[in-house]
Amino acid sequence: MGKTLSQERVLGLIDLCLQETFEKVGGIYLDSGTSLFETLATINAEEASQPVSAHCASLAAQVKHVIFYIHTTERYMLTTDDFRVDWDEVWRTTRAVTPAEWQALQDELKAAYTELRQIADGIEVWDADRPLGEISTVILHTAFHLDQIREAMCVLKSS
Repeated sequence: MGKTLSQERVLGLIDLCLQETFEKVGGIYLDSGTSLFETLATINAEEASQPVSAHCASLAAQVKHVIFYIHTTERYMLTTDDFRVDWDEVWRTTRAVTPAEWQALQDELKAAYTELRQIADGIEVWDADRPLGEISTVILHTAFHLDQIREAMCVLKSS
């Protein structure tokens, strides 16, 4: 007999991890005040525009990449299309941002996150690989970029 998990329990954990990663720390794996939205609220446009080194992307590019990843994941969750994406475009094209552009980027991230949550809430059957796998990758991928942003802030705020 195979091991089984309650769908409600799995979805509850996913919900908690999404909230912790993006909105507000609940004590699952981040320190207090370090969710993505909380972190971005401490960053100004000048800091968001500055790469940590000649070989690193800016924080604005990191945020733009997370938005791109969310939208790509949504498309993959909702369709069976075989599509190609240019994963490098954001890194090649995102440059310095003004305060208004930085705020717009943060607003776009919040909107993408809200849309993802709405899509997830509308999924009736979670036993397929795509919805569960893709939501999980959004959490993991965003947590990785959150770490990149927080590490970059250690350098940028100390100089």
